[in-house]
Amino acid sequence: MLNLALRAVACATSAGDIEQPRTLTLIDYSKPSTEPRLWVLDLEKDETLFVELVAHGRNTGDNMATEFSDRLNSHQSSLGLFVARDPYVGSNGYSLRLDGLEPGFNGRARERAIVMHGAPYVDGAMAAKQGRLGRSWGCPAVRAAVARNIIDTVRDGGVIFSYYPEETWLNESRFLNCGA
Repeated sequence: MLNLALRAVACATSAGDIEQPRTLTLIDYSKPSTEPRLWVLDLEKDETLFVELVAHGRNTGDNMATEFSDRLNSHQSSLGLFVARDPYVGSNGYSLRLDGLEPGFNGRARERAIVMHGAPYVDGAMAAKQGRLGRSWGCPAVRAAVARNIIDTVRDGGVIFSYYPEETWLNESRFLNCGA
């Protein structure tokens, strides 16, 4: 997954879609929601800054994510490369706007209000009790206790790579198939 993400970032950077990011956030939706599956990497210092739980959309699956969409009101998570933009305070508290860079896979992120935010349902004890994390409406929600720190670390141009071995996305993503 890391190699795919780095390849996608290099492609997006060389194509002029993004500036060279300071951070790369990896989300591995092939892992269960009860396990840490979000990593924030400092690309300049080559350090891992965060390893966290992250929720997926309520219509994406139960403990395991299996269905992804970019449709309005799907309440599903989206795959692909996103750019972290500006934070704001909304109905989920301190949140981070995300722009999807892959039409057909995550290009409607802004329109769908897919943002990073903290949520009380992202809780390891709750996950252990019910066998899964709570689920969002498609947002990559993290523990409320770390949300502000993660948001302030990745905001203003950090890149988020949401991964799942979904064949259509793997074959059709222009960032994963740069030069193909």
